[in-house]
Amino acid sequence: GINAEYGQAVIEPLTFAFVTKSRSALVREVFDRYHKYLRLHDFHQSLNVTLGKLEVVVKDPNEELLLETSENYTLSVTSESATLQADTVFGVIRGLETFSQLLNTYNYTLPSVHIEDYPRYKFRGFMLDTSRHYVSVSVLKLIIKAASWSKMNIFHWHIVDDPSFPYCSYTYPELCEKGAYSPDHVYSQTDVLDIIVFAYKHGVIVIPEMDTPGHTLSWGKALPGFLTYCPGHGNIGAPYGPVDPTNEEVYSVLRNLFAEVTNVFPAQFVHLGGDEVHYPCWKKNENITQWMAAHNMTGDYDALENYYEQRLLDIVNSLHKNYIVWEEVFYHHVKITPQTIVHAWKPNWKRIFQQATTAGYRCILSAGWYISRIYYGEDWQKFYQLDPRSFNDTATPDQLALVMGGTVCMWGEHIDNSNVVSRFWPRASAPAERLWSPEYITDVEFMEPRLEAHRCRMVMRGYPAEPMTLRGHCQHEYTWRRKHE
Repeated sequence: GINAEYGQAVIEPLTFAFVTKSRSALVREVFDRYHKYLRLHDFHQSLNVTLGKLEVVVKDPNEELLLETSENYTLSVTSESATLQADTVFGVIRGLETFSQLLNTYNYTLPSVHIEDYPRYKFRGFMLDTSRHYVSVSVLKLIIKAASWSKMNIFHWHIVDDPSFPYCSYTYPELCEKGAYSPDHVYSQTDVLDIIVFAYKHGVIVIPEMDTPGHTLSWGKALPGFLTYCPGHGNIGAPYGPVDPTNEEVYSVLRNLFAEVTNVFPAQFVHLGGDEVHYPCWKKNENITQWMAAHNMTGDYDALENYYEQRLLDIVNSLHKNYIVWEEVFYHHVKITPQTIVHAWKPNWKRIFQQATTAGYRCILSAGWYISRIYYGEDWQKFYQLDPRSFNDTATPDQLALVMGGTVCMWGEHIDNSNVVSRFWPRASAPAERLWSPEYITDVEFMEPRLEAHRCRMVMRGYPAEPMTLRGHCQHEYTWRRKHE
């Protein structure tokens, strides 16, 4: 809730400081970061100063970042004092972002307000596909940093797919050696750790996706026999299709690789994919046909996919990791654990949510939030108006509680370092507000000037955030010479 009060504060640009009794190095790093965002060094006029500091109180010194971690904060500003209280350092990050947004950087005034803020949804994600086109570590960091400015907390890293395998596994190094576009288009273990730590310091959890049994063409270059051979029916012009679920060696590879992935990425979840399995390839492989006949599955390719998925889920369960799956895994009645999150991406998402929540499963939404698709006009408005809990007017409170939030998706067909930041931001900020703010804040006309101001704030911070409205300008326009701070 927000209570606006009469009056305003004027801060002292040269000496203004964040102060705290916390001894946390992370809190200090966050202070340094936001002090730069305030751009206090840009002001050289005399002011009638009323405020010299923001007092920050962190209630819980625990700095573990989980989906359940509190991001709540309370920000109070009067003409003479300002305090920020948060349950955790991650609430401090959210609160300082709000403080920076309230500050008028032209005259260094702040409105007198009392804000008690917390996220409506726990899962506020952004997905990036780095297989179809490579995105460098430095640009990934720009995207993560901008996501934190919109209070997003999950980076769903669709790190590998059919076109390339840029993740450099220490268990199977040949996967990136043979599956990446080139040695320059890879993510080393050092790179991955760098991204995980950087994201953590911005309040963002990195969840990797290793999508199988489809979308695996790049795996096959290093793993003979891993994929199904089906000339004329393979993926993107190749003679190979999905993983061969009848090859027992496949499951040894999966066990070893997912043991590594669940060790490298500390997130509670791993995304297992499971979408768009190309059955015609399986149908054209004689060895698979014979195997299915021997296992009483003749002609039942849903059963074959279920067999594979069950074997994979058993492996991940044995590693004590929770998982997210695309909606097809649920829809095909694979036996999943109660902790599974079902990820809906197709137009029929309301039916999936109704069925999954009735069965007691948690859900997240991406349908309607594919921001890699470009629409003429102000497409952010339909992103903003989509609510993951709008799947059924008669849904019970228990069902609604199982809706965890959603993920904005940026697929990689038409993006790379040259345009991914501007295509992401600030369009992704519209669904980000839907996932954070209260249910009753839905007015597009109220959102538009705030979104445009957020876009200009990104530009001022050195980001090529694209225009959101049909006309307008920023006081400080972006130039390619600007330094990303």
